[in-house]
Amino acid sequence: MNKREQLRNVGIFAHVDAGKTTTTEQILYRSGRIRALGSVDDGTAQTDWLEVERTRGISVRSAVTRFQWKDVQVNLVDTPGHVDFLSEVERSLRVMDGAVLIISAVEGVQAQTEVIWHALRDLGIPTLLYMNKMDRVGAEPSRVLGEIRLLLSVGAIPIQTYDAVEGDFAGAVGLLGLDKGTALSERMSGEREKLIETVAEQDDELLQRYFDQGALNESDWMPTLMRSIRESKLFPVLFGASNRGVGVDSLMDAIVELLPPPNGEEDDPLSGVVFKLDKDPIMGRLAYVRLYGGTLRNRDTVRNHGLELDEKVTQIRRMEGQRSEDVGILKAGDIAVVCGWSRVRIGDIIGVSDGVPGERRIAEPLLTVQAHWKNEAEYPAVVTAFHELADEDPHLDVQWLQEDRELHVRVMGPIQVEVLGHMLMSRYGLEVSFGAPSVIYKETPVRKGEGFVAYTMPKPCWAILRFVIEPGERGSGLVYQANVRTEKLLERYQNEVARRVPEALEQGLKGWPVTDLKVTLVEGEHHVWHTHPLDFVVATPMGIMDGLVNTETKLLEPILRFRLSTPEEFGGKLMSELAVMRGEFDTPSVRQGRMEIEGRLPVATSLDFPARLGSMTKGRGMLTTFFDGYQDCPPDVSAERTRRGVNPLDTSKYILATRNALE
Repeated sequence: MNKREQLRNVGIFAHVDAGKTTTTEQILYRSGRIRALGSVDDGTAQTDWLEVERTRGISVRSAVTRFQWKDVQVNLVDTPGHVDFLSEVERSLRVMDGAVLIISAVEGVQAQTEVIWHALRDLGIPTLLYMNKMDRVGAEPSRVLGEIRLLLSVGAIPIQTYDAVEGDFAGAVGLLGLDKGTALSERMSGEREKLIETVAEQDDELLQRYFDQGALNESDWMPTLMRSIRESKLFPVLFGASNRGVGVDSLMDAIVELLPPPNGEEDDPLSGVVFKLDKDPIMGRLAYVRLYGGTLRNRDTVRNHGLELDEKVTQIRRMEGQRSEDVGILKAGDIAVVCGWSRVRIGDIIGVSDGVPGERRIAEPLLTVQAHWKNEAEYPAVVTAFHELADEDPHLDVQWLQEDRELHVRVMGPIQVEVLGHMLMSRYGLEVSFGAPSVIYKETPVRKGEGFVAYTMPKPCWAILRFVIEPGERGSGLVYQANVRTEKLLERYQNEVARRVPEALEQGLKGWPVTDLKVTLVEGEHHVWHTHPLDFVVATPMGIMDGLVNTETKLLEPILRFRLSTPEEFGGKLMSELAVMRGEFDTPSVRQGRMEIEGRLPVATSLDFPARLGSMTKGRGMLTTFFDGYQDCPPDVSAERTRRGVNPLDTSKYILATRNALE
């Protein structure tokens, strides 16, 4: 077995309270990585080491740890389960070769479960499904397995069976690796036969042999099972009760035996990505790096592909919660912390970009809040602290309005706001409060139009650009292309324009991000003597904003998809409430005295609905929501946001401000 075969990079994902951190703690304990079990409730879990995590008993940051099982080293990333910290999950997904998705045998498939599942499928990450809390009152594994097959995948296939649930649950029995003469119970025999049939259906030749012979040896179908798992066609289901450590050993067996090792070779060109940042009072900025190719050593100087600069590695460390050790080297396929990169950002690619997978955006902050500090003397420290936190979570998108002394940040929800306040106090000693949340709108062009800029004064400068801007389909984002000959506009200048267009669209005519549009560069001109690449940094936003004036823009609002379950007697009142909130929903279904309603709701009208639902249904209503995109606002809705910086439409002031910043 080569070294890559002895390595796994695995993320643990789940909806909040499904037992994710408890499972991680049991894995570390049973593998010998820690000597005593910690507790989420007591605030002693190994991977919940931030003060706010210990206080609240929830994970708010992904934690990277490592254990060894059966001579295989596993980098394990424990991710937050609460929807407010979905950005941490998003960044972790990018660097995983395999995943464990934990689902409660009581609560079943929940909103976050579905969001993570779709992201895992989009990225093609092989996934194990671990049904936890089998010992809890109300555990219904057969019902939950039905939900998994209905809402996630028909390829979910148990590789274990069990004899009892709730208080009588004593563990599950594996259906793999059984000797030919092993005596099986009737239930176990039936479950194993279902497993073999499902595997055989993945291969026409194997299925034909199964029909002809009526049975298959495990050696015949195991290669097909392994291939189907790694191609994300089949998803093994395991059962356990992590709070008691039951089923955890079998889960670790499955991680090392069924999930794939990383790709990449040590002698390939250096290629990696930064997926997490922390700050250490002694070591400074800590960059968590997944390396896809090559080898990185202490004192190496490395090219940052995103920042286009070189930075030196001072140390490479292996992190274990709050502890770390200097390992001095990072090889292809592995994960470690790199110290010494003072300017690095999350998402930066080091070395070459070949082999680094793309991002899958699942976190979409829909709310913005304004921060308030105790006295005027504190605002510089507060602004600095927020910029540091934004380095660790770019989705915060800190908006500092210098002239108005206002600071706004984007958030996913109220729990994140509470945690931000806690972190500012514990880490920086700053008491910060937040205003009421408001919705983040977006803008989109109303019609097709052109934007033009001739930036030729004051000398020396020369950049002429013409854009065609046209509306796109909802959810299409930005589509950019250039139709300009390189003799008219050099390729390096065209590349500079391409980099600046997304930045120019971060604030539209009403101050919101502009989306769902196609931008085409149809004309461009440089000057042999007067043009400098930075001229296009200045010119691009002016051309884009000129185009938006000609197309005009309209507002888009964020929409949630919801599932609402309520006792039937409250159904009429809730449907009236949904209609008042501009909700759209299908014909409700009634089952066993409960009404199920599915549909879509604007975020703006439903901010307080989850809080009101409890009183409206005497605590018996259950609401599940997840982001479902942006759609046109009604004509009577208007919202504008104060612009950051100088508006490119005020060309003289903008040119002066930008050139001073560049010079």
